[in-house]
Amino acid sequence: MARVDRQTVDLSGFPNLVVVYLGMRVNALAGVKTLLGFGPKISRSVAARPDGLLLHENIFYSLIPPHVGMRQYWRDFQSLESWTRSEPHQLWWKQFLRDSGGTGFWHEAYFLRGGMEAIYDDLQQPVGFLRFAPSHPARGPMFSARQRLGLPDNAPIPSAVPESELDRPQND
Repeated sequence: MARVDRQTVDLSGFPNLVVVYLGMRVNALAGVKTLLGFGPKISRSVAARPDGLLLHENIFYSLIPPHVGMRQYWRDFQSLESWTRSEPHQLWWKQFLRDSGGTGFWHEAYFLRGGMEAIYDDLQQPVGFLRFAPSHPARGPMFSARQRLGLPDNAPIPSAVPESELDRPQND
């Protein structure tokens, strides 16, 4: 009988590691087009090797409804936050918050030093933390990942979409 080859990892070189799971679920037929449109954009952004992104892996959650996502490992929260608040992510996020295109989006982030945070937008069926933890509107102190983590509001780059913009009528 062969022994099981067990291994572990030494994460001491990554003291500020952040692991992020993300998903996009189709809510309506139009969402298939939205979902498929994001694939090439995400591939290009990963190929550009954003500073601090250690690894990106694609994940398939379900066929019905179509629900795909990714897992990303980031060197630290600052790298992740900087990328999300710059282009191309900033443009994608603004567009999504104007119109989810028949999809729902979510992310959950886990921090080696402790802490977790999550956001769920236009999901018709709960996933992850949303399935067991009390939910709250993502407003005020729950608006941004930085705020949900209780970090000081001194980010070097402003939020991709300020909370005040979400209450304004769109003039497109």
